Amino acid sequence: MSTLAQFLPWQQTLAAEWLGERERFAHAWLIHGLAGIGKRSFALAAAAALLCEDPQQGQACGACQACRWLTSGNHPDFRRVRPEAVAVEEGEVTEESSTQAKKNPSREIRVEQIRALSGWFNTATHRGGWRVAVIYPAQAMNHITANALLKVLEEPPPRTVFLLTTDAPDLLLPTIISRCRRLPLPVPAFDEAADWLRNEGVKQPADWLAAAGGAPLRALQLSQTGEAPCPAWLQGFLGALAAKGDHTDNSAWLATADALDGTDPALWLDTLQRLFVDLSLVAVGASPRYFPAQAHAMQTIAGRTTPAMLSAAVKWLTEQRAIAGHPLSPKLFIHSVLQRCALACGSRASAGST
Repeated sequence: MSTLAQFLPWQQTLAAEWLGERERFAHAWLIHGLAGIGKRSFALAAAAALLCEDPQQGQACGACQACRWLTSGNHPDFRRVRPEAVAVEEGEVTEESSTQAKKNPSREIRVEQIRALSGWFNTATHRGGWRVAVIYPAQAMNHITANALLKVLEEPPPRTVFLLTTDAPDLLLPTIISRCRRLPLPVPAFDEAADWLRNEGVKQPADWLAAAGGAPLRALQLSQTGEAPCPAWLQGFLGALAAKGDHTDNSAWLATADALDGTDPALWLDTLQRLFVDLSLVAVGASPRYFPAQAHAMQTIAGRTTPAMLSAAVKWLTEQRAIAGHPLSPKLFIHSVLQRCALACGSRASAGST
């Protein structure tokens, strides 16, 4: 048995207004916003509300037959379309994942998943209600899959609603976007999000929320890593760079390289990206967004470099994310990234010679 999806506290007002017009509902919605604010939760709660036979103030009642079907995971008018890897991360063992246990689960939404819906479309909805398909993350569709969905959206089945979620609308086909009504989800107020994290048992909720850029679900995920809001390795890296002031001194990053050995590159690259966004802000006189407790060290470092060097480092780190999953030599990859970061934090005097 699973838990029936509910709207998060900061989503409830928007959800009530949006669902209040369900009889004039668009057949496809693109739900988008910052990663980690609860777009998936919103879409699943919206599906529950649309399928509920006795909704209460816009939310699923949790007691009707439709809600019981959803809770047991076998509502005939509901489909969840996501990459196999996402299903595994959510703890669901699908038929596909069990037969491909020895393979890496796909991180793409495959065209077969969209084509498999055709038989579902051709059956009548139970009790004359809605049929809802939730597709996430929509940017996981490759070109072939997106075109298969586009054909469906061009001639949508009756009484069917598609809810697509994404934090990167620019990665979707323009034709997909044009067939959907857009529903942007705002970032929750800082205090409301911090209170929610506190109720979830997170210590230092304000620091974790800052580290996540104001995204509460991302902050909750980060808090469960066992690290501090600013990881120890990052504090050491910043401290070494601020103290040395010499981008040619390898000691500023060698200790950090040892600390990162064996760590998922996607995780520490994400942290470095956030660090360099903060350094770029400090370099132009603004306050750091992600790691405010490290402002003093950042000010020291920013005084030795230029905004242009920091901006170039941000762009370069973004490019490294594309190869983070399969570096030829993980240890060499760590060394090259940290050395490039240390160079970006070099002195102004040496900027012209790097």
